[in-house]
Amino acid sequence: MVIAQQEAVEASLDDEQTITKQRRPLSRNGLVWRRLRGMPRFWVGAIAFATIVLLSIVGPFLTPWSITDRDVYNMGMGPTLRHWFGTNSIGQDIFAQTMAGLQKSLIIGLVAGILGTLLAAVIGSVAGYVGGATDKVISWFTHLLLVVPSFFILVLLSPLFKSLSWIALTFFLAIFSWMIMAQVVRNQTRSLRNRDFVRAARYMGLPTRKILSRHILPNIASLLIIDVTLGIVSMIMSETSLSYFGFGVQKPDVSLGTLLADGTSAALTRPWLFVFPAGVLIVLLFAISLIGDALRDAIDPTSGANRA
Repeated sequence: MVIAQQEAVEASLDDEQTITKQRRPLSRNGLVWRRLRGMPRFWVGAIAFATIVLLSIVGPFLTPWSITDRDVYNMGMGPTLRHWFGTNSIGQDIFAQTMAGLQKSLIIGLVAGILGTLLAAVIGSVAGYVGGATDKVISWFTHLLLVVPSFFILVLLSPLFKSLSWIALTFFLAIFSWMIMAQVVRNQTRSLRNRDFVRAARYMGLPTRKILSRHILPNIASLLIIDVTLGIVSMIMSETSLSYFGFGVQKPDVSLGTLLADGTSAALTRPWLFVFPAGVLIVLLFAISLIGDALRDAIDPTSGANRA
């Protein structure tokens, strides 16, 4: 009888512990993930983006043709089993070129978008936390870059892209993309630097870099995550626009922008030259935009669609 009562008490204690664990409040990351899981647009964007990335990796291995190979017996032909996206006027395989162009545009967009956000985070947090003359100098330089037409500067610098390859284009895009977000980070940092936990870290003698990395930047990480997704879309569009007009990726390299430029003149007579690269670009931008929109609403429930 006593043993049965002890077992009953232990079972009830286990149940109470289980209920306590279940009722334990979620962390911020856990709460954001739970909101994301309930958003169909997030899954649509994530699946589409994962498919595009996987296609860019394995796509070149699915065809025996390279971007420079010519099939002289099938020049200017539409999609066939031999050439899935057709060929151009000199017999080059459009599928192989589209996959290579997708890889190049995706790499440029990811690297430039992430690098631009990192620059904004570092420069904005330093200006907002240190203040004084440092803040004034950084703010003046930031406003100067904001009024400078970055597109025309990149056009003027385009001869460098021929000698330094597309890597130079990637870094130049990042250099001219951080200013607006840096202003946002600066303002957020100024509001955080007088909080009790930041003051306590300062009184404990932590150096500035550790205060920024441990206490300031983690509290504005949600803004940085959103900026990365938006920055990637912006960088892909910028690279595509520059390459379309001949100022970005230079031949013999290809990107989605160069393929669109080559296919524009034949869009009515040979639409496969334009439709397939344009379709891949649209799906890529749409997928990233859906992910960014879902992240914004998950992190800030009062934004966008959640207010409606």
